[in-house]
Amino acid sequence: MSSPRTAWPSLTPQAAAAPRGRMFAAQTRAELMLLLRNGEQVLLTLVIPLGLVVVLSKVPVINISGRRVDFFVPGVLSLAVMSAAFTGQAIGTGFERQYGVLKRLGATPLPRSVLLLAKTSAVLIVEVVQVSLICLVGALLGWEPHGNVPGTVLLLALGTAAFSGLGLLLGGTLRGLTTLAAANLLWFVLLGLGGVLYPLKELGPGKDLALCLPTAALSDGLRQLLQHDLWSARDLLTLVAWAVVSLALASRLFRWE
Repeated sequence: MSSPRTAWPSLTPQAAAAPRGRMFAAQTRAELMLLLRNGEQVLLTLVIPLGLVVVLSKVPVINISGRRVDFFVPGVLSLAVMSAAFTGQAIGTGFERQYGVLKRLGATPLPRSVLLLAKTSAVLIVEVVQVSLICLVGALLGWEPHGNVPGTVLLLALGTAAFSGLGLLLGGTLRGLTTLAAANLLWFVLLGLGGVLYPLKELGPGKDLALCLPTAALSDGLRQLLQHDLWSARDLLTLVAWAVVSLALASRLFRWE
Protein backbone atom coordinates (compact mmCIF):
# COMPACT_ATOMS: atom_id res chain seq x y z
CA MET A 1 0.00 0.00 0.00
CA SER A 2 1.40 3.36 -1.00
CA SER A 3 1.69 6.06 1.66
CA PRO A 4 -0.36 9.24 1.18
CA ARG A 5 1.52 12.20 -0.30
CA THR A 6 2.47 15.02 2.04
CA ALA A 7 0.78 18.34 1.14
CA TRP A 8 3.51 20.98 1.01
CA PRO A 9 2.61 24.66 1.46
CA SER A 10 2.79 26.83 -1.63
CA LEU A 11 6.04 28.81 -1.91
CA THR A 12 4.68 31.15 -4.55
CA PRO A 13 5.37 34.76 -3.41
CA GLN A 14 2.34 36.94 -2.69
CA ALA A 15 2.93 40.04 -4.79
CA ALA A 16 -0.17 41.91 -3.61
CA ALA A 17 0.15 44.84 -1.20
CA ALA A 18 -0.73 44.33 2.44
CA PRO A 19 -4.16 45.49 3.60
CA ARG A 20 -4.33 49.19 4.37
CA GLY A 21 -5.11 48.49 8.02
CA ARG A 22 -1.89 46.52 8.42
CA MET A 23 0.13 49.18 6.57
CA PHE A 24 -1.38 51.87 8.78
CA ALA A 25 -0.55 49.99 12.01
CA ALA A 26 3.03 49.28 10.95
CA GLN A 27 3.68 52.83 9.78
CA THR A 28 2.14 54.33 12.94
CA ARG A 29 4.44 52.17 15.08
CA ALA A 30 7.46 53.27 13.04
CA GLU A 31 6.52 56.96 13.26
CA LEU A 32 6.01 56.69 17.02
CA MET A 33 9.44 55.10 17.52
CA LEU A 34 11.06 57.87 15.47
CA LEU A 35 9.35 60.53 17.59
CA LEU A 36 10.39 59.00 20.89
CA ARG A 37 14.01 58.47 19.78
CA ASN A 38 14.44 62.15 18.89
CA GLY A 39 15.74 63.93 22.00
CA GLU A 40 15.00 67.41 20.65
CA GLN A 41 11.36 66.54 19.99
CA VAL A 42 10.96 64.99 23.44
CA LEU A 43 12.37 68.20 24.93
CA LEU A 44 10.01 70.33 22.82
CA THR A 45 6.89 68.25 23.40
CA LEU A 46 7.29 67.07 27.00
CA VAL A 47 9.97 68.79 29.05
CA ILE A 48 9.35 72.43 28.07
CA PRO A 49 5.54 72.34 28.56
CA LEU A 50 5.88 70.69 31.97
CA GLY A 51 8.48 73.27 33.03
CA LEU A 52 6.25 76.12 31.86
CA VAL A 53 3.29 74.83 33.88
CA VAL A 54 5.36 74.91 37.08
CA VAL A 55 7.14 78.23 36.44
CA LEU A 56 4.13 80.19 35.17
CA SER A 57 1.86 78.88 37.91
CA LYS A 58 4.27 79.71 40.73
CA VAL A 59 6.29 82.72 39.55
CA PRO A 60 4.31 85.95 38.84
CA VAL A 61 6.24 86.88 35.71
CA ILE A 62 2.97 87.58 33.89
CA ASN A 63 0.10 89.40 35.60
CA ILE A 64 -3.31 87.79 35.23
CA SER A 65 -6.61 87.94 37.09
CA GLY A 66 -7.74 84.84 38.99
CA ARG A 67 -5.82 81.73 39.91
CA ARG A 68 -2.65 81.40 37.87
CA VAL A 69 -2.73 77.62 37.49
CA ASP A 70 -6.31 77.70 36.16
CA PHE A 71 -5.26 80.14 33.43
CA PHE A 72 -1.94 78.62 32.40
CA VAL A 73 -2.74 74.89 32.28
CA PRO A 74 -5.16 75.23 29.32
CA GLY A 75 -2.66 77.52 27.57
CA VAL A 76 0.19 75.07 28.02
CA LEU A 77 -2.05 72.24 26.77
CA SER A 78 -2.55 74.16 23.51
CA LEU A 79 1.20 74.86 23.34
CA ALA A 80 1.96 71.16 23.77
CA VAL A 81 -0.41 70.25 20.95
CA MET A 82 1.14 72.86 18.67
CA SER A 83 4.68 71.70 19.49
CA ALA A 84 3.95 68.03 18.80
CA ALA A 85 1.53 68.24 15.89
CA PHE A 86 2.98 71.23 14.05
CA THR A 87 6.60 72.07 14.83
CA GLY A 88 7.96 68.60 15.51
CA GLN A 89 6.06 66.97 12.69
CA ALA A 90 6.91 69.66 10.12
CA ILE A 91 10.64 69.51 10.87
CA GLY A 92 10.74 65.72 10.97
CA THR A 93 8.83 65.36 7.70
CA GLY A 94 10.94 68.02 5.97
CA PHE A 95 14.20 66.24 6.75
CA GLU A 96 12.73 62.86 5.84
CA ARG A 97 12.04 64.29 2.39
CA GLN A 98 15.50 65.85 2.13
CA TYR A 99 17.28 62.61 3.10
CA GLY A 100 15.23 60.54 0.66
CA VAL A 101 13.30 58.55 3.28
CA LEU A 102 9.92 59.54 1.85
CA LYS A 103 11.16 58.90 -1.70
CA ARG A 104 11.84 55.30 -0.76
CA LEU A 105 8.45 55.02 0.93
CA GLY A 106 6.90 56.42 -2.23
CA ALA A 107 8.29 53.49 -4.17
CA THR A 108 6.34 51.09 -1.94
CA PRO A 109 2.58 50.36 -2.08
CA LEU A 110 2.09 52.67 0.94
CA PRO A 111 -0.51 55.28 -0.11
CA ARG A 112 0.12 58.93 0.67
CA SER A 113 -3.12 59.14 2.68
CA VAL A 114 -2.04 56.21 4.90
CA LEU A 115 1.35 57.84 5.54
CA LEU A 116 -0.26 61.14 6.56
CA LEU A 117 -2.78 59.36 8.77
CA ALA A 118 -0.04 57.30 10.43
CA LYS A 119 2.00 60.42 11.20
CA THR A 120 -1.05 62.11 12.71
CA SER A 121 -1.91 59.01 14.76
CA ALA A 122 1.62 58.81 16.17
CA VAL A 123 1.31 62.44 17.26
CA LEU A 124 -2.02 61.65 18.93
CA ILE A 125 -0.38 58.90 20.98
CA VAL A 126 2.38 61.28 22.10
CA GLU A 127 -0.26 63.85 23.01
CA VAL A 128 -2.04 61.37 25.28
CA VAL A 129 1.19 61.25 27.30
CA GLN A 130 1.58 65.04 27.12
CA VAL A 131 -1.93 65.81 28.29
CA SER A 132 -1.81 63.22 31.08
CA LEU A 133 1.47 64.60 32.49
CA ILE A 134 0.42 68.26 32.19
CA CYS A 135 -2.92 67.58 33.88
CA LEU A 136 -1.19 65.60 36.62
CA VAL A 137 1.31 68.38 37.32
CA GLY A 138 -1.51 70.93 37.19
CA ALA A 139 -3.53 68.93 39.71
CA LEU A 140 -0.53 68.76 42.04
CA LEU A 141 -0.31 72.57 41.79
CA GLY A 142 -3.98 72.97 42.72
CA TRP A 143 -5.64 73.09 39.29
CA GLU A 144 -9.41 72.56 39.46
CA PRO A 145 -10.96 72.12 35.98
CA HIS A 146 -14.73 72.54 35.59
CA GLY A 147 -15.30 71.36 32.02
CA ASN A 148 -16.26 67.89 30.81
CA VAL A 149 -13.77 65.34 29.54
CA PRO A 150 -15.45 64.59 26.14
CA GLY A 151 -15.52 68.28 25.27
CA THR A 152 -11.85 68.68 26.17
CA VAL A 153 -10.92 65.64 24.09
CA LEU A 154 -12.87 67.02 21.13
CA LEU A 155 -11.07 70.37 21.24
CA LEU A 156 -7.67 68.72 21.59
CA ALA A 157 -8.44 66.37 18.68
CA LEU A 158 -9.52 69.25 16.44
CA GLY A 159 -6.43 71.23 17.41
CA THR A 160 -4.25 68.23 16.64
CA ALA A 161 -5.87 67.80 13.22
CA ALA A 162 -5.42 71.50 12.42
CA PHE A 163 -1.77 71.67 13.48
CA SER A 164 -0.94 68.30 11.98
CA GLY A 165 -2.31 69.43 8.63
CA LEU A 166 -0.22 72.60 8.80
CA GLY A 167 2.90 70.67 9.79
CA LEU A 168 2.50 68.10 7.01
CA LEU A 169 1.76 70.86 4.50
CA LEU A 170 4.94 72.69 5.47
CA GLY A 171 7.16 69.61 5.71
CA GLY A 172 5.67 68.04 2.59
CA THR A 173 6.32 70.99 0.30
CA LEU A 174 9.51 72.74 1.53
CA ARG A 175 13.10 71.53 1.87
CA GLY A 176 14.41 70.40 5.25
CA LEU A 177 16.39 73.49 6.25
CA THR A 178 13.67 75.81 4.96
CA THR A 179 11.08 73.86 6.94
CA LEU A 180 13.26 74.06 10.06
CA ALA A 181 13.46 77.85 9.85
CA ALA A 182 9.82 78.36 8.88
CA ALA A 183 8.45 76.00 11.53
CA ASN A 184 10.45 77.61 14.34
CA LEU A 185 9.49 81.11 13.19
CA LEU A 186 5.80 80.21 12.97
CA TRP A 187 6.00 78.54 16.38
CA PHE A 188 7.08 81.83 17.96
CA VAL A 189 4.49 83.83 15.97
CA LEU A 190 1.65 81.50 16.97
CA LEU A 191 2.92 81.48 20.57
CA GLY A 192 3.00 85.28 20.68
CA LEU A 193 -0.40 85.82 19.08
CA GLY A 194 -2.12 82.73 20.44
CA GLY A 195 -2.95 83.88 23.97
CA VAL A 196 -1.00 80.98 25.44
CA LEU A 197 1.00 83.03 27.96
CA TYR A 198 -1.27 86.06 28.43
CA PRO A 199 -4.97 87.01 28.06
CA LEU A 200 -6.06 87.75 24.51
CA LYS A 201 -7.75 90.97 25.64
CA GLU A 202 -4.28 92.51 25.96
CA LEU A 203 -4.07 92.52 22.16
CA GLY A 204 -6.82 95.14 22.06
CA PRO A 205 -8.31 95.52 18.56
CA GLY A 206 -6.14 92.64 17.34
CA LYS A 207 -8.00 90.15 19.55
CA ASP A 208 -10.56 89.24 16.88
CA LEU A 209 -7.83 88.67 14.31
CA ALA A 210 -5.83 86.53 16.76
CA LEU A 211 -8.88 84.36 17.45
CA CYS A 212 -8.79 83.34 13.79
CA LEU A 213 -5.48 81.55 14.46
CA PRO A 214 -5.60 77.89 15.55
CA THR A 215 -3.46 78.49 18.66
CA ALA A 216 -5.73 81.22 19.99
CA ALA A 217 -8.86 79.25 19.12
CA LEU A 218 -7.56 76.20 20.98
CA SER A 219 -6.24 78.02 24.06
CA ASP A 220 -9.33 80.22 24.36
CA GLY A 221 -11.68 77.30 23.76
CA LEU A 222 -9.94 75.20 26.43
CA ARG A 223 -10.03 78.06 28.95
CA GLN A 224 -13.73 78.71 28.35
CA LEU A 225 -14.49 75.02 28.81
CA LEU A 226 -12.13 74.16 31.68
CA GLN A 227 -12.62 77.36 33.68
CA HIS A 228 -16.30 78.13 33.11
CA ASP A 229 -17.73 74.95 31.52
CA LEU A 230 -18.80 77.02 28.49
CA TRP A 231 -18.54 76.21 24.79
CA SER A 232 -17.23 78.76 22.32
CA ALA A 233 -18.85 78.15 18.94
CA ARG A 234 -16.39 80.53 17.29
CA ASP A 235 -13.34 78.68 18.57
CA LEU A 236 -14.85 75.32 17.64
CA LEU A 237 -15.67 76.39 14.07
CA THR A 238 -12.23 78.00 13.67
CA LEU A 239 -10.49 74.75 14.58
CA VAL A 240 -12.76 72.74 12.26
CA ALA A 241 -12.00 75.12 9.37
CA TRP A 242 -8.24 74.96 9.95
CA ALA A 243 -8.34 71.17 10.24
CA VAL A 244 -10.34 70.63 7.04
CA VAL A 245 -8.41 73.11 4.91
CA SER A 246 -4.90 72.22 6.14
CA LEU A 247 -5.37 68.45 5.86
CA ALA A 248 -6.95 68.78 2.41
CA LEU A 249 -4.06 70.93 1.16
CA ALA A 250 -1.47 68.65 2.76
CA SER A 251 -2.99 65.58 1.11
CA ARG A 252 -3.11 67.31 -2.27
CA LEU A 253 0.28 69.07 -2.27
CA PHE A 254 2.41 66.63 -0.24
CA ARG A 255 5.47 65.49 -2.20
CA TRP A 256 7.57 62.39 -1.62
CA GLU A 257 10.77 64.19 -2.63
